Amino acid sequence: MPDAWSDKRERQYEHVKDSAKEQGRSEDEAEEIAARTVNKTRAQEGESEEASRTSIQDKSSSERGGERSHSGPQGRTKDQLYEDAKREGVEGRSSMDKDELKDAVEDR
Repeated sequence: MPDAWSDKRERQYEHVKDSAKEQGRSEDEAEEIAARTVNKTRAQEGESEEASRTSIQDKSSSERGGERSHSGPQGRTKDQLYEDAKREGVEGRSSMDKDELKDAVEDR
C-alpha cells in the first residue's frame, strides 16, 4: 500500500483484497484488484494528483458492482484497453478498434 493513502483507503484496500481472495483469486491478483479499486476511488474523489480519463469519467467501482471485472460477455471497455495500451507503449493504438487493442495488450 502506498504511504499516501489515508487510513480509510487502507481499510478499503484490505476489504477489497480480502473479498477477492475469498472469491478464489491469487494473492497477487487480489492485491492488484484492491490497488486499482482504491486508486480509481481516489481519482474520482479528487484525492490523487494524477488520474486517467477513464478513472474520472467511468462509473465508480461500487456503482459497477463487478461489471467488466476482466470477465463476462464484454470484458474491459475500449477506453480501459486503450489506457493499458498507452501505458505499455503500443504503437498505432489510436487507430485500433476494441478487438485490436485487446489483442495488442494481451500479446505483451
